[in-house]
Amino acid sequence: MFETGLLKDKRILVTGGGSGLGAAMGRRFLALGAELVICGRKLDRLEATASNMRAQTGGKVATIACDIRDGAAVENMMDVIWREGPLDILVNNAAATFIAQSEHLSFRAADAILAPTLHGAMYCTLAAGRRWIEGHHNGVILSILSTSTITGRAFTVPSAMAKSAVLAMTKSLAVEWGPKGIRTVAIAPGPFPTAGASGQLRLEGRDDTLMRNPLGRTGEHSELADLASFLISDCAGYINGEMVVIDGGAHLRSSGAEDLLRWTEAQWADQRAARSKG
Repeated sequence: MFETGLLKDKRILVTGGGSGLGAAMGRRFLALGAELVICGRKLDRLEATASNMRAQTGGKVATIACDIRDGAAVENMMDVIWREGPLDILVNNAAATFIAQSEHLSFRAADAILAPTLHGAMYCTLAAGRRWIEGHHNGVILSILSTSTITGRAFTVPSAMAKSAVLAMTKSLAVEWGPKGIRTVAIAPGPFPTAGASGQLRLEGRDDTLMRNPLGRTGEHSELADLASFLISDCAGYINGEMVVIDGGAHLRSSGAEDLLRWTEAQWADQRAARSKG
């Protein structure tokens, strides 16, 4: 579909790149000629993923452990990365979410979602953008959001809030940083099953959402990775401040949470107990 060298000489940081969609995008970027840096909190997972990526693609992959919820840690990470040269692209992929009745959310539970999903994305964006502007270096920021930015989503309110805020950041910085050679774009994926997200969102007792998807299926990781590759490439150089939805049209029929309105208090109690054990 793409030229082999579409991302040649591009240096890309993917947050949360050790698994799931972050790893899928990373593999595609490498196959298209990019140099990759992946970050996350668990270095052993990052190293295992990086080793697998190198074996599959022969590409250059660096790993760095970083808790993006900590602004100082993000600054330190960027300093380490920049020692070998500037990034060209930042992919804000790391996020957190879980299903809960909003009236039962504690401050700590809400912050557990807002911290990586909103604050982490902002910290990484500001750290990369500042360095690009100071160095007169062009850059691209791609943020992985969700269709809750369009529909809202009951029972995952902190996540919907955080993703919507990052979309606002994307649109705002497109205007502020566009003249400085920095593009900001976003993707709103629908259902793309991953081990992490499925464990938090596809709980026992939930109705099958496939029947509400016009295409009757979930997304393939390769489909998201291809879209991301295009948006960060020079081929998309005139796309700025926009979010592209890739969900099979699901958000046109449902926000994805309507089945939870029929849950009983007993089901919610079981869900809270299961999450506290996890």
